[in-house]
Amino acid sequence: MKKESKIDLVKNLTNKFKENNIFYLLDASGLTVAQVNSFREKCFKRDVEYKVVKNTFIKKALLDQDSDYTQIIESHVLKGFSGLLFADSSPSAPAKILKEFRKDNDSDVPSLKAASIELDFFIGDEHLDALSKLKGKEEVIGDVIALLQSPAKKIISLLKSSEIKISGVVKALENKQE
Repeated sequence: MKKESKIDLVKNLTNKFKENNIFYLLDASGLTVAQVNSFREKCFKRDVEYKVVKNTFIKKALLDQDSDYTQIIESHVLKGFSGLLFADSSPSAPAKILKEFRKDNDSDVPSLKAASIELDFFIGDEHLDALSKLKGKEEVIGDVIALLQSPAKKIISLLKSSEIKISGVVKALENKQE
């Protein structure tokens, strides 16, 4: 690879990290070509981008960021084979794809090296289950709205049901007086 191509690759990767607050680093060594193609297809269907990039390029791109990625750079993560998963909005989508792929292939590969979700770092494969349960921004907003609406709905339903009870009591008292 020519020097200009390497520089362009690092620039593109730097921009990719700036644009995406969610990325996963994987170790996919040991996968066959057919398995890699199947994994890429699963990623594509869920709007998750999968790239295989040299560790030195990843390190240079992370060093060019405004945010601090030293926890990833200085750990054992950038050794061996590395694949990157980029997700635009859903922090759990890459983890779900990874778990589904592993289940389908009855394998522990690819393994999670690290993940960065809005500059929170998760290093190690043991975080995969927790990451797969994370909710996206839209889901959290929906939950908050539902929680805020819940007390109002309960009050309205109580008022409606008590209205029927109150009118029944008034009618019963009216009938007694006659």
